[in-house]
Amino acid sequence: MKRPTRQREREHDRTRWGDESQDDETSEEELDLDNLDPEEVVRTGDGELIHEETGIIIEEERIDPGPEWRAFNHSERQSKSRVGAPTTQTMHDKGLTTTIDWKDKDAYGRSISSKKRSQMHRLRKWQERIRTKDAGERNLQFALSEIDRMASALGVPRSVREVASVIYRRALSEDLIRGRSIEGVATSALYAACRKEGIPRSLEEISEVSRVERKEIGRTYRYISQELGLEMRPVDPKKYVPRFSSELDLSKEVQSKANEIIETTAEQGLLSGKSPTGFAAAAIYAASLLCNEKKTQREVAEVAQVTEVTIRNRYQEQIEAMGIHT
Repeated sequence: MKRPTRQREREHDRTRWGDESQDDETSEEELDLDNLDPEEVVRTGDGELIHEETGIIIEEERIDPGPEWRAFNHSERQSKSRVGAPTTQTMHDKGLTTTIDWKDKDAYGRSISSKKRSQMHRLRKWQERIRTKDAGERNLQFALSEIDRMASALGVPRSVREVASVIYRRALSEDLIRGRSIEGVATSALYAACRKEGIPRSLEEISEVSRVERKEIGRTYRYISQELGLEMRPVDPKKYVPRFSSELDLSKEVQSKANEIIETTAEQGLLSGKSPTGFAAAAIYAASLLCNEKKTQREVAEVAQVTEVTIRNRYQEQIEAMGIHT
């Protein structure tokens, strides 16, 4: 390790004036900087690391990677920042090309003349055309816009859209889209991203906002996940409980009881081969009865988008496994 500046200066003084400090109890030459007690090393206000017992400066002159300006609120930070938005996978050009704003206003927020408006309209139209150089980029742009539209309709966070875009780009680079519809692959990528990010949405919910059928989504999803090696783990039914309970206006007590039912019955192997949405819906129905917040099977089935028969079958299996007599 490079010796600190202050230590080098003291060694120079000893050489110049004679070694008069050899008898110090703690010699700086004998101090092993690699084996210092971390509790004796403190950082000062100006960023230096100092050994408290000896006063040796271990690290100094830290580089501040932040900006040279200061801002105290969001508007000041935005006005002083000299960088653009970060790159994103949700746009075909990753957000690197120029975008002409749709607002017909100048830099001061004042409306522009009709002549300037028509000119900006033409510029905006040509800018959109030259952003895609070939049919492949146009198809990618369409697919990513579909993912963004469906994600907005499902109410999933931005991270899911990014993951879905990455999965679609991987499928495109592996030439998995040949012979399949762009909408089908885009929808399957979004479904896979929801599962990967731990925000599951059922195939029924995905198909409602998509332009392709449920059967095609499931078939394409299985093909893509297998070819790309996504290694999806089974969906935990407990992840559906908060959302379903919120839509049914049930209390936290019902949610806790439903999670308990799911955990107990899953340990006994009842979850194997069953739909996680139907399993969660049945547990919520059973928990609502046990907590005196009764909901009908039809109400629960509509929220979970499963049939009442599914809830009845799963409900009977769960209460028998729990040893509950109704």
